[in-house]
Amino acid sequence: MNTLKAPIILITLIVSLSLVEKITCQKSEIYKHSKQILSSADKLLTEKPVTITAFFAERSAGGKHDYYSEGPYWWPDPQNPRGPYIRKDGDRNPGCFLSHKNALLDFCESITTLTAAFIIKNDSQYLSKIEGHLKAWFIDTATIMNPSLSYAQAINGINTGRGIGLIDVIRLIDVANCCRYLEKEGLLDTITLEASKKWFTEFSVWMTSHPYGIDERDNNNNHSTWWGAQVAAYSLFCKRADLFVISQEQFKKQLEIQMAENGSFPDELSRTKPFMYSEYNLDAWTTFAIFISKNGQRNEELASKILETKLAVDFILLYKIKKLEWPYKTNLEPEIHQNQRDYLLFASYLFKDESYKKIWKSLKPIKK
Repeated sequence: MNTLKAPIILITLIVSLSLVEKITCQKSEIYKHSKQILSSADKLLTEKPVTITAFFAERSAGGKHDYYSEGPYWWPDPQNPRGPYIRKDGDRNPGCFLSHKNALLDFCESITTLTAAFIIKNDSQYLSKIEGHLKAWFIDTATIMNPSLSYAQAINGINTGRGIGLIDVIRLIDVANCCRYLEKEGLLDTITLEASKKWFTEFSVWMTSHPYGIDERDNNNNHSTWWGAQVAAYSLFCKRADLFVISQEQFKKQLEIQMAENGSFPDELSRTKPFMYSEYNLDAWTTFAIFISKNGQRNEELASKILETKLAVDFILLYKIKKLEWPYKTNLEPEIHQNQRDYLLFASYLFKDESYKKIWKSLKPIKK
């Protein structure tokens, strides 16, 4: 499947913000892409939902309904070809099993694209297709994906799964967002809605209680940020105030751990692709902040922490808009990336500063 790519960030923003305030300017951005969105959505109307059960994972220790993936930076050891794999940070192994991850990404993009198409055209065909995808992934016993990730990011010869596998499914945030929007508008049938909530509730409980989920929570880098953003998004959709409080505490704790006084993320700067990982973490922090800032009780301490993320955005922009030369170049990342990132658009909204949006508009979309 080759669905819509570039405007996904705009769609994500509209379904998030429409829950909390008027978003005329964000809607206008979606309508600019209406032809592309409707073309992609109409193509999706002709395609059947495909879940992970369609792809056999030979090396998985789990079953047919268990999501499986392999660590992308792990390779056969030249000194011991039959032994455990070895890590090469930033260097992706093309032989990794990706079929489940790709199927899930297609599902998330399908839900987001179809939701945007409905916003534009108000055509019930798009709603029917959305419900078909949700039923395939969350209800149908033949095709459902289990609400856990015990076998994600496995490493040959070392383990059958890891906590960092949760990073594979961050786009489920988009699905939860769209479902929350459609629920608010009274557009999903009760059975599909409640089953989707049940799935996300079970997954959230797994994330916050299973040892793999705890490991991811305490990774103290972009993984922990995305963990918090996921818990926040899913708890809001499922109306689980107890889980939302957990996400609030994660926001405060992780920002203190991860961010230096100058706004940098030292752990990300130590990677083989420091600029890419710094921006990736900013995407996570600003996504996380949107949920935290406009939902639940916003106290002064939390408001202050949210404002601190502006320092992180401004730190990276010193280099992204070429005011200063990036001092952390590596062999795998000799140049920094001059393209659009989610955090720029989100920062414009969070900090009520149009300059971030202007920078975002001036840059080219990331090529998928």
